[in-house]
Amino acid sequence: MATTLPGTTIEVSDIHKGVSRQLFDGIFAAGGITLAQVSVMTGLEPYRIQNWVKRGFVSSPQHRQYSKNQFARIVIIHMLCESLQLDRICELLSYINGNLHDESDDVIGDSELYHRYTDMIAETGGTISHEAIRQAAKAAAADYAEPLPGARQRLEKTLQVMAYAHYAAIARHTADETLSHLL
Repeated sequence: MATTLPGTTIEVSDIHKGVSRQLFDGIFAAGGITLAQVSVMTGLEPYRIQNWVKRGFVSSPQHRQYSKNQFARIVIIHMLCESLQLDRICELLSYINGNLHDESDDVIGDSELYHRYTDMIAETGGTISHEAIRQAAKAAAADYAEPLPGARQRLEKTLQVMAYAHYAAIARHTADETLSHLL
């Protein structure tokens, strides 16, 4: 049974360690991607993506091309929007990477954050206990080279929040689906 990568419409046979890296490497092998491609791969309307750029949540594309990090930022925001308010998502992204407009202060690139997140989801295997999420976040950050003291702990906490939001969205969808079958 196929599943989609979190925050995207991209179908994969299963979410396993390294799956998002492999896909991103293929998608970005020739460079950036267009707004239309981002829209198709996320299921987002182009105006919504452009709104996030105008509001400073995502940096402006260069020569109408979105980079791997910009795409990952869009995917992360889209994924988290299912269970968190946009201002809270911005707080989370600022917690891990400082100023959202400035990639030079990032302690981890958005694509690397997303890859570690999908690896963590693969690690939890659908188990949503606090301890399982905490251990999976720790494992996902284990080989992270801290650019400054405390960065690994920030990464672990960010990954935990992302996992809780992910599982909250799954629970909400399941509740909606179950309710629709009752009526």
